[in-house]
Amino acid sequence: MNPLSVRARQAPADTLASPLLRVVNLRKSYATPQGPLPVLRGVDLVLRAGETLALMGESGSGKSTLLHLVGALDRGDAGEILLEGVDIERLSENARAALRREAIGVVFQQFNLVASLTVAENLAFQARLAGRYDPDWQARLTARLGLDALAARYPEQLSGGQQQRVAVGRALAVRPKLLLADEPTGNLDEAAGDAVMALTLDLVAETGCAFLMVTHSARLAARLERQETLIAGALSAS
Repeated sequence: MNPLSVRARQAPADTLASPLLRVVNLRKSYATPQGPLPVLRGVDLVLRAGETLALMGESGSGKSTLLHLVGALDRGDAGEILLEGVDIERLSENARAALRREAIGVVFQQFNLVASLTVAENLAFQARLAGRYDPDWQARLTARLGLDALAARYPEQLSGGQQQRVAVGRALAVRPKLLLADEPTGNLDEAAGDAVMALTLDLVAETGCAFLMVTHSARLAARLERQETLIAGALSAS
């Protein structure tokens, strides 16, 4: 069962339209030999369907930590992460895994493609796991990402920009409610990074999903609708 179909905890609405994502007083620390190291100190965040947000901050500020918590890849110490009103922090591991398959797409800096699968198989991988494979949508994605001629190749036969386009397509193949990206152009040159970002934003607009991106680049961040910065473990609008 899709965990979002069970409204275990409804987020309060501060406007007529409730946000897709609401993060409330989120805290996270990591154990060190010197004791707990606080990374997130009460983060509050709202993101609506179709909205794009760039998350900035210095190295070690907790940007990736926040992204992993929102993506149900880790758990916080305190606070709430509500996706369509469901607090994902309270879900079982099985329900969190289903959420990652069906409702959340993640694009990693290191691409994380499956080396033994072709481009076409990598694109379909998450959608097949979620039982949401749509051949028509896959064909459109493949064409939009300029991957038609590369469908039978393996990741090692692709450039970095081509691999990142496959990673974006794989994340969007399930038509997620929320797309997360952690430095998605960090391993690419400026031209390739700009091309990947333009394609990603076009496809985000087409699918209507919300987009949360971690980036060090103020230039790329400016292409998204909103920018916020992590400072001392809390968010500040840029």
